[in-house]
Amino acid sequence: MANDEATPRPAPREVRIDKRQARVLAHPLRMRLVGALRVNGPATATTLAELLGTNTGATSYHLRQLAEVGLVTEDADRGSGRQRWWQATHDVTSWEPSDFDDDPDARAAIEWIQGDQVRLLVEHAERWFATQHEWSPAWRDAFGMGDIFLTVPPERLEALKTEVWQVLERYHREAEPVDTAEPADPQARPVQVFLAAYPLLDGPR
Repeated sequence: MANDEATPRPAPREVRIDKRQARVLAHPLRMRLVGALRVNGPATATTLAELLGTNTGATSYHLRQLAEVGLVTEDADRGSGRQRWWQATHDVTSWEPSDFDDDPDARAAIEWIQGDQVRLLVEHAERWFATQHEWSPAWRDAFGMGDIFLTVPPERLEALKTEVWQVLERYHREAEPVDTAEPADPQARPVQVFLAAYPLLDGPR
């Protein structure tokens, strides 16, 4: 039963990844494993393999690689016998691209991760376009994306990103967890919000 007064969620646990973590994370299955654990909560390698359409052996191997750099950890309270449960160590991954300027391998890893984020956005958008007719008018109006053109120095763009991110974090704290079985509001659905800013290399279109 839902509480009469919603309790705000704690601030997300954030990690600013280092060079070693960047190199380990730059793998399609490892990115998906971390994401699945963050969204769905603790799980076994078998459950994750079924969810992601892979095999348990590969899943277990990549979970151990992620654990070695502190991005996932075993959930000792849930483990029983030979069954190992895993959980995400953090809720949010952050970095600055310039963190890796002196390490070509880590810089290449971060570039791959950034590209994977774009691929994920495109995949989500295409799936939405294919199924949007199944959603109510209210949801079809609420979803979507837009853009705006600005001429600003880098420090102003950083300030803009910080302010927008603070708004997103506030909504995140006030929302129920994504894996809530029965949200207090029956109209609530899990939503993923992307934040991006890129230069106009060829001018406005």
